[in-house]
Amino acid sequence: RLVPTQHVKAFSHHQKNDANDALAICETACRPGIHFVPVKTVEQQDIKALRSARQLMVEQRTALANQIRAFLAEEGVIVPAGIQKLQQYLPEILEEESHELSSVLRRLLHTLGEDLRNLNIRIHEMDNEIAALSRQQSGYHYLLTIPGVGPLIAAAFVSEVSAPQFANGRQLSAWCGLVPRQHSSGGKNRLSSLSKNGNRHLRTLIIHGARAVMRCVQNRDDCLGEGLRKLIARCGFMKATIALANKLTRIIWRVLRDEVDFNMEKAFTIN
Repeated sequence: RLVPTQHVKAFSHHQKNDANDALAICETACRPGIHFVPVKTVEQQDIKALRSARQLMVEQRTALANQIRAFLAEEGVIVPAGIQKLQQYLPEILEEESHELSSVLRRLLHTLGEDLRNLNIRIHEMDNEIAALSRQQSGYHYLLTIPGVGPLIAAAFVSEVSAPQFANGRQLSAWCGLVPRQHSSGGKNRLSSLSKNGNRHLRTLIIHGARAVMRCVQNRDDCLGEGLRKLIARCGFMKATIALANKLTRIIWRVLRDEVDFNMEKAFTIN
């Protein structure tokens, strides 16, 4: 069994040595309510490795695009927001003679633009490889039937989550940090903002998926759209988005456990 390291640290007393570490591990393993870390398969580890490498490339692409924008802004050339806009306008800017750019800066921007295009190609190839490996995992195709869940989110969940790991959907949602933070005492329950515990990357992805659904909520004529519009009117757009992310996480757990397609009528019921 694999014991979570953050729980072992709490029982590590005095100086650090092998004997004290072994004692802390033993005390942690015997504690009630400890959720042991499930052993991942080779395929899950491969998908997670590809996802980590892809995230690094995305961060490098963002940093490179910001660097190009900074160089152009110093010369008074402002490019609209978005990496696609930057790739569209950069060749035109370098070809136009009206912009007072030195030959050194033009060569530098041309080189950085080539690096940006190469990163886009590598990210696209990484996406295809992640999708190819994820299709071999059970539950991947079922997750794609859920609104707001695309190939990247489905690949992240099949590589990080095992349905038997959690007793219910709320445990998975709490593990993603999508439940309210609790500070209760004396029988009084106090709930505040999101706990943001657990897997930060999964939480980020599922919130982006919920935002994608919320963008078209006014055009949906099904029970999901009707329920979200009522929720927005009651608590606001942002809170409704987080509530939808929480709901989608619970649906993901049920779909992974039962290995069935998403059912709109069972997931969203309007009273």
